[in-house]
Amino acid sequence: MRKKIAAANWKMNTTLAEAESLLQTMQGFAPKLDENHIAVFGIPFPYLSLAGEKLGEKPFHFIAAQNCSDKASGAYTGEVSVAMLQSVGVRYVILGHSERREYQQEGNALLAAKTDAVLQGGLTPIFCCGESLSIREAGTQDAFVQKQIEESLFHLDAQQIKQVVIAYEPIWAIGTGKTASSAQAQEMHAHLRSVFAKQYGDDVAAEISILYGGSVKGANAAELFGQPDVDGGLVGGASLNAEEFLTIMNAL
Repeated sequence: MRKKIAAANWKMNTTLAEAESLLQTMQGFAPKLDENHIAVFGIPFPYLSLAGEKLGEKPFHFIAAQNCSDKASGAYTGEVSVAMLQSVGVRYVILGHSERREYQQEGNALLAAKTDAVLQGGLTPIFCCGESLSIREAGTQDAFVQKQIEESLFHLDAQQIKQVVIAYEPIWAIGTGKTASSAQAQEMHAHLRSVFAKQYGDDVAAEISILYGGSVKGANAAELFGQPDVDGGLVGGASLNAEEFLTIMNAL
């Protein structure tokens, strides 16, 4: 049974005090989860240890980094390795978010290397993919997102690919207030699952969690998560509001 996941991505937000307050609220009011319904918190690097302390004893609540290096160690000033993340209790790593693809020019080959590093370190990648508004309007979104998947992930074997969480993020619906309809989200998620099925078989594809990552909020989470191929959400702005994210967690 594939996991249903509410994943928070705080991006470059919160001070230490704000992070501590938000985590404290989550710890106090979070719903009871289980091995197939989990919460993941993508916290800025300076607060990862704090997050581990606050949520470490909360069952099925896990900490994620928002990025990592593809290098194991060395003279790479400002970078953070998988081993560093392991040492502070991180279990998940967000890779290939559209903002990093755009602002840091992260391409498919680099993301393939980062995925390998995360898997070799025993952590779980949350691999992001998605299209811009111009690609959506041109009607080429299926081929565009399929290419991202193929060039970054298809070198993995079946056992490895089952360890990867996919986050589909229509870029035109991130931070804009626009949201893909539940039907649009299901359509792309079903397409992605078919892409994995063609490469790895139906049984493997059925085990891969595919999250939706475009302006998920408390008001639309239940409808989105109710779609047969939508296994939760990668949540940006709404994850900085405790009440909103708790509602999203409950929608699992």
